[in-house]
Amino acid sequence: MKRIIIVIFCILSVKFTYAQQDLLSFDEHNKYIYYQVVDMPGITADTLYTRGLYFIKTVYPKLKFKATNGKSISGDGKFTTYTSISILKHESGEIAYQLNIEFKDQKYRYWLTDFTFIPFVRDRYGNFVPKSGIDIPLETAQSKLDKKDVDNYLNQTGAFCKQFGERLKQYLVNAPKKEETTKKVVIDKW
Repeated sequence: MKRIIIVIFCILSVKFTYAQQDLLSFDEHNKYIYYQVVDMPGITADTLYTRGLYFIKTVYPKLKFKATNGKSISGDGKFTTYTSISILKHESGEIAYQLNIEFKDQKYRYWLTDFTFIPFVRDRYGNFVPKSGIDIPLETAQSKLDKKDVDNYLNQTGAFCKQFGERLKQYLVNAPKKEETTKKVVIDKW
């Protein structure tokens, strides 16, 4: 009975990991894209824009972004991918992406595209660092990397995009709360 439950759990977990790859689709330039349009009834474009800026600055401070004319945010970022061989898990590379968010009254849209894989190598100190001069677009990665690795990177990219969208929506729905400052009492000065 225990074995049957473990087998069913393993099959379901494999099913869920392959579902992440389906989140990415191709755009008109034959590049992978994650595109969403979200309705936000009752919220103006200015409010969405200020909340979006707050989200980018607090949650993704390393993201290099450019805010344009109060209606859109664009930027470049990257996230680390991992590979797991048996029990060990280590960084295999990073995926650079381009982010665009546009705001209108009561809705916004965002998309992540231009996914580029940068492999990691071990340096002489045992740390994983980006290998210089090698940037592999995910669209052409099948010809340069193993299919199993490419599927893993696509799954991780889909999961990252889905998580990014959920966090963005959470920040845009709820107004950012300002931290309350507490008064400090200094007892050594009168």
